[in-house]
Amino acid sequence: MKLLLILSLALSASCVSQNQSSMDYTNERLDMVNDQIKARGIKDKRVLEAMVKVPRHLFVPEPYTKNAYEDTPLPIGLDQTISQPYIVAFMTEALMLKATDKVLEIGTGSGYQAAILAEICDSVYTIDIFKQLADRAEQTLNKLLYKNIRVKHGDGFQGWPEYAPFDAIIVTCAPSDIPRPLKEQLAEGGRMIIPVGDSGIQQLILLVRKNGRIMQESVLPVRFVPMIDEKGKSY
Repeated sequence: MKLLLILSLALSASCVSQNQSSMDYTNERLDMVNDQIKARGIKDKRVLEAMVKVPRHLFVPEPYTKNAYEDTPLPIGLDQTISQPYIVAFMTEALMLKATDKVLEIGTGSGYQAAILAEICDSVYTIDIFKQLADRAEQTLNKLLYKNIRVKHGDGFQGWPEYAPFDAIIVTCAPSDIPRPLKEQLAEGGRMIIPVGDSGIQQLILLVRKNGRIMQESVLPVRFVPMIDEKGKSY
């Protein structure tokens, strides 16, 4: 009888452990999308569906797993962050992506934004100045079986000319001015969303190339980490 009780307790503990390890946070993602994103005016169905699908908790360091779906940015190491869910959604919707688009992302970070983009468009090319972050993001994206994302360790200021032009460019770190190479790599009809400004509050700028000319407008005050070069100097 005592042996049966021990076996029963062991099986119960095993079930609890399996339930915890297999927790997929589906309800938390639904709440995040409803309460933080739809409630603030994001309407693009593809963006909403992507954010329900992509497991954000797998893109943050383990101590922050339980906070992954909160309305806040979170640290991912090397003084970098994963952006607040609403900002991810806002910037993605602003690009007005099509299923055939080729997108350049500057600032891979955790890889979460790249995953959201990959759910919506044809291909994503993403660059990070920190090799450790680029490698970690690539590992996470590979585990999640994303085949349409290419990750590079490099200087995002220069873009990725080998694969230009891009239908859309998203920048998740802030230079003091919009990099000329990124403007040059934007396709006709292409859109770019980028935070611009020195440390503190920056402006999120939306650019559109039309008839060879680039038009731009400020769309939202934001706060992002600075865009830096390989020596850690801010652009």
